[in-house]
Order: sequence, then structure tokens, then C-alpha cells
Amino acid sequence: MAADREALMAEERKVRRLGRAMDLAAMLLWRVDLTLEEAQDVVSHAKRTALELFPDKEETYDLIYGSRFRRILVEKYRLQ
Repeated sequence: MAADREALMAEERKVRRLGRAMDLAAMLLWRVDLTLEEAQDVVSHAKRTALELFPDKEETYDLIYGSRFRRILVEKYRLQ
């Protein structure tokens, strides 16, 4: 029972860390004057961070955060 609780708490910590990392990446993309290349590096780093925390969830990352970051890049850098 204690092991289950510890595993659940560890998972919750990973989820919170992921959320903070993705929010920070989005904030950097919006608020910092970055070149497109620098912005793409931020997105790449965010993805690496997410996959370090949840290695088997690349498809989920792409659906949720990948689309979020693409929208930001398209809007900020006027991409097609």
C-alpha cells in the first residue's frame, strides 16, 4: 500500500514538473524576443524534457504540447 502511494506521489510530481516546464517554454516563446531558430530550440528542449519524464508518451506530447507550440510559432512568426 505504501509503495502504491509513493508511486502515485512520484507520478504526480512528474506531471507537475511537466506542466511547469511546458508553461515556461510557452512563456519564453511568447514573451522573449527570440529568432525562429532559437524558438525552435526551445520547443525541442521542451519535447526532450517531456520525453525524459514520460518516455512512452511522444504521441501524447505531439497532440497536446506540440500543437500548442506550433500555434504559438505560427502566430508569433507568421508561419504558414
